[in-house]
Amino acid sequence: MTSPLSRRTRGVSSVDLATDGPHPGEVKQAWVYRQIRDGILGGALPAGARLPSTRSLAERWQLARMTVEAAYDQLRGEGYLVSAVGSGTYVSTTLPDRFVTAAAACPPARSGTAAPAPASAAEAPRAAPFGARLADAALFPLDEWRRLLAGCARRITPAQLSADEPLGAWPLREQIAHYLGTARGIACDAGQVIVLSGIRHALDLSARLLLSAGDQVLIEDPAYMNAEPIFRQYAARVVPLPVDQDGFAPAAARRYRRARLAYVTPAHQSPLGMAMPAARRMALLDWAGQNDCWILEDDYDSEFNYERLPLPALKSLDEGDRVIHCGSFNKTLFAALRIGYAVLPRRLVPAFSELRRITGRSNSVIEQLALAEFLRSGAFARHLRRARAAYQQRRDRVLQCLREAVGEAALRVSGEQAGFHFVWWLPPGLDEAAVLAAARAHGLRLESLSALCHRVSLPPGVLVGFSAWQDEEVVRLGEMLHGLLRRR
Repeated sequence: MTSPLSRRTRGVSSVDLATDGPHPGEVKQAWVYRQIRDGILGGALPAGARLPSTRSLAERWQLARMTVEAAYDQLRGEGYLVSAVGSGTYVSTTLPDRFVTAAAACPPARSGTAAPAPASAAEAPRAAPFGARLADAALFPLDEWRRLLAGCARRITPAQLSADEPLGAWPLREQIAHYLGTARGIACDAGQVIVLSGIRHALDLSARLLLSAGDQVLIEDPAYMNAEPIFRQYAARVVPLPVDQDGFAPAAARRYRRARLAYVTPAHQSPLGMAMPAARRMALLDWAGQNDCWILEDDYDSEFNYERLPLPALKSLDEGDRVIHCGSFNKTLFAALRIGYAVLPRRLVPAFSELRRITGRSNSVIEQLALAEFLRSGAFARHLRRARAAYQQRRDRVLQCLREAVGEAALRVSGEQAGFHFVWWLPPGLDEAAVLAAARAHGLRLESLSALCHRVSLPPGVLVGFSAWQDEEVVRLGEMLHGLLRRR
């Protein structure tokens, strides 16, 4: 969890920054926000530095205290600052901008207005509370998205409307390549990027192109529920390999001589949540090169890490060009967007382009161009900061609810450091069926861990999503847990 540094590293910052004057039309609150944010990103205010009180800074900069308080609130909401009760306000030890976007791509806002407020819960249908792999659409800046869509519709040309580019709109592919280079360490160009409807689309196209009837596909066990049915359509055998504490095991994969493809989730194993360490990643790439296999890397939630920066993507280490890296804006923004992507090995680009042309062209060009501008303008980075802060608070609230119900010593969870869900390993006397039935009776949704297992047998557990809920739903969760535990 993001928190101030230890007392040994806490130093009071004087905020003697080389301030510049307000931009034309820039209000004082936006000016204070910009000075501190630029100081953080520029290194003048290092991670863990303590900021002066709002009263002290207001006096020093000759401003109203409410102006400084409002700027501090915005910086906290976007993840730049954290506060400790009775201690003060500090620069966050995890700064999303350093790995979400380059400074050149997202210049500081010059407008005097604050960022658009997220859509209210009433304006968007809420996802099922405590379901896994779900983004909360109510956090998405819908007004800003409407402006981008309208602007793209006004500026689009007949040539763009009639373009026949099966890999997707070039401006979006450029922005995706830039983002992945900054955020995931992937050295790719727009020519390797294909725009898809989501990660399942990437799995389906990869299976169509790369598999034949005699091939084997290796998947993790337990695994993302939609992977096995997709691969089963195109391969002779889908082989589930039990994961260990480091995820997918290349040593076990070596036993399967007809393996053509391995599907893995190295950043945050789905569903157990462990991250594959660097040594295991190198062993996996070595296995693929020696056995002429392809690797599908599902990077479904790497944008949401709450305690540390994620490891670079598996694709970033891929000197043999064996990895197809898959991601999705449906997870980071909203499910109905239906825009995902894949980074392709260069030798596969022509074949994927032809297959995409045959099976259906790319997504709506207007939405692609709007998303390209959303990335280029810095709006995507701002949304990730807001969503990351909100999801972390929700995770902490759900974990506290579980602790209060079962007791600190009895609570066992895994995968809570990142993503949209964690696994709750049930205490003695509770089984999955009883917990799932009780959740349904309370209008909640938990997911079965055993349903995601193929051959492996694991202790009883359930997936608890924490990204989409309201306060009353957490209350219902607590009531459900107390009722179950009383009946044990």
